[in-house]
Amino acid sequence: MEKREGNAEYKAMGKSSSVSGCFTAGQTEEASSFDVIIPCYKPGEKFRKLLKALEKQELPPKKVILINTEECYFPKDVLKDTKLDIRLHHISRRDFDHAYARNLGVSFSDTPYFLCMTDDAVPADEKMTRALLSAFSQDSKIAEVYARQCCTKESSFDERLSRTFNYGEASQIKGMEDLNRLGIKCFFASNVCCMYKREIFSSLGGFLVPTIFNEDMIFAARAEQAGYKVAYQAEARVYHSHRFTALQQFRRNFDLGVSHRDYREIFDLVPPEKEGIRMIMQNSKAVLSEGKAYLLFPLFFRTIFRFLGYKAGRNYSRIPKFLLRRFTLNPQYFQNKKIL
Repeated sequence: MEKREGNAEYKAMGKSSSVSGCFTAGQTEEASSFDVIIPCYKPGEKFRKLLKALEKQELPPKKVILINTEECYFPKDVLKDTKLDIRLHHISRRDFDHAYARNLGVSFSDTPYFLCMTDDAVPADEKMTRALLSAFSQDSKIAEVYARQCCTKESSFDERLSRTFNYGEASQIKGMEDLNRLGIKCFFASNVCCMYKREIFSSLGGFLVPTIFNEDMIFAARAEQAGYKVAYQAEARVYHSHRFTALQQFRRNFDLGVSHRDYREIFDLVPPEKEGIRMIMQNSKAVLSEGKAYLLFPLFFRTIFRFLGYKAGRNYSRIPKFLLRRFTLNPQYFQNKKIL
């Protein structure tokens, strides 16, 4: 298996800026400061709303670090009216990696906590960052806290079901002792909106590179295996929605399967098929309980595409190169591995 490591620049800079302790009501705002790290690619209107929402937070970030893929696609006018301290850095498409881009962003941060977000996630209210930070006070071993993702009007019916399944109303703290009870959900976390304690993040070497996708769950698993905890803060809410076609879902799940194959030492501990079956059963019951049996066919249709994409990703080494290019959303990953 190839050597996996964090970004060298991140490692060099990360060690000097870690701090101990966790956020509590008695600490100063300076001690609880955080940066926001956002990888960008052709950011649109949601990105503008995200920046405005960050400005209005009761506890705003010290600075916002943007790791943008391809300078020509970044709308520079979006930065003119913001009050945020924004640091913009560009990388090329061929260098993009979900783990590398975020590690690079962390290398430009010097705060005890940092918040990873995607460029299409929008805080639901002005309390989001404070809610995330407050969760760290529950347990000194919490390495990260992820937010609740809420749907919008553009969300498809199956996405609404998925959000309900993955993001409940009750907050929780998870560790390796919960593996048998939670299965793959024990390692679940999402960088759509997830805050990290820098000291623990640095001690674990950051996100593992290369990672085609799923860098958030891979880190969560490593953190728990090292004795740390992962927290879900239901009171921290972000609007995040897509309207993926069945083919798009196939490609996303293909990359998910690739990540599970390349990090099988983690995901073979908790095969996700059982959780997938539980999800489809719960979603089917929800559809029937609402008297919408006609949605069962499209639900099963999309589920089949997700399942086939995942299985193809798990077996990507057997797939011809011309199909790899069509299946993946991240061809540069395979190019950097000298497969394409």
